[in-house]
Amino acid sequence: MTVLKAITFDLDDTLWDNHGVMLRTEEGHYRWLLDALSAWRAARQEPALALEPVNGGQDYLQRRLQLAKDVPDRRGDFTWLRLRALEAQLEAQGLTRSGALLWAAAAMNEFHRLRIQVTPHPEATGLLTALAERYQLAAITNGNIHLARQPLAAHFPVAIAAGELLAPKPDPTPFLTALARLNVVPECAMHVGDSWEEDILPAQQLGMHAVWIAAAGDEVLPPRVHRIAHIKDLPSVLKLLENDV
Repeated sequence: MTVLKAITFDLDDTLWDNHGVMLRTEEGHYRWLLDALSAWRAARQEPALALEPVNGGQDYLQRRLQLAKDVPDRRGDFTWLRLRALEAQLEAQGLTRSGALLWAAAAMNEFHRLRIQVTPHPEATGLLTALAERYQLAAITNGNIHLARQPLAAHFPVAIAAGELLAPKPDPTPFLTALARLNVVPECAMHVGDSWEEDILPAQQLGMHAVWIAAAGDEVLPPRVHRIAHIKDLPSVLKLLENDV
């Protein structure tokens, strides 16, 4: 039996609940942009832009979706998609190219400020601290949270932003990149995540153990796959694997 040496973690909806965070971030950074631009243009006695949170936000979303289709290699690089969509929207509103670049970048600074305001599950810090004494740890995320600024960054000496690799999960590249940096073969590693398609299947297909955070079901799980309801239940899976060695 192979001995487990490393554990990789998804972040959003694995180590914290992410739904409310994204709603606040999505609405907050765009409203900040419109308010700041309105004040700036008013001070310069320039007319207001024909944008407001609902119609402007929908246009912003559609531009991102279209960009992901037009430039498929960038479909998982959410920061790039947002920047380009905002730049195009602002230029369409009559801003100069340099002005659109400046304001889009400022809006993305606000996006990242809001995006890192996550609250890890109460058990997460103690769990990761204990695990780090026995295993190498890494984070693998499709999200565009600034990994170095997120609350649990100190626990992950290896952190992979899959979108920046232009290979979002379920592409095996981010998993293989993490394993290479950890110098661990897949059979000696485990991945923990909430998405069956993006976390569990690719990890299992590479030969890793996988722990799926999901509600209980009656389907038969593939070999090396375990299911738990919450990250706090992870030690029970590790104990089970240790007893099998």
